[in-house]
Amino acid sequence: MQLTLGNKVVYPCQGPCRIGSIVEKVVAGRAMNFYHLIVLDVTGGELFVPLEKVQMTGIRLLLKKSEIPMLMQRLMMTIEITKDWKQRAKDILKLFSSGSAFDLAEIVSLLTTLSERKQLSLRESWTLERARKLLICEISEVMGKTRNAIEEQIDQALRARKTESVGERFNVPSAVSAC
Repeated sequence: MQLTLGNKVVYPCQGPCRIGSIVEKVVAGRAMNFYHLIVLDVTGGELFVPLEKVQMTGIRLLLKKSEIPMLMQRLMMTIEITKDWKQRAKDILKLFSSGSAFDLAEIVSLLTTLSERKQLSLRESWTLERARKLLICEISEVMGKTRNAIEEQIDQALRARKTESVGERFNVPSAVSAC
């Protein structure tokens, strides 16, 4: 993937960022070049990613507008939930760590379904809010709409979910470390 200054990208677990510049820093006595990423959410944080490690970090370009309808469809899918909270936590962590907007949509749908059945744990509540925030931020950047407008669209998609046949299983590969 070729990145250029000004590109908007997604950094896993941080959300949409703009490539501001390429900077040289000395690390352990060695000069290295870094992409300077400016986080596009309200925090306005910044990240420095070594040029040679971009592929390993999971950075990707923002979704295309044409992918948003598929993403909204993903939010409307019925998600089956595992009873085993440990396996569910591992599965969700794996999805969260992928950096994929479609995986974030799956997390939002899953945890929203679960919250309709029982109170979420603190960790699950935090994960749901974080996944929603990242999803809203990316869609907002892609569509050029306010975050409030996108949040309402996501809520509408979640309300449209098919809930009549939600099972008790959720199969996703095992987890990776937390973001």
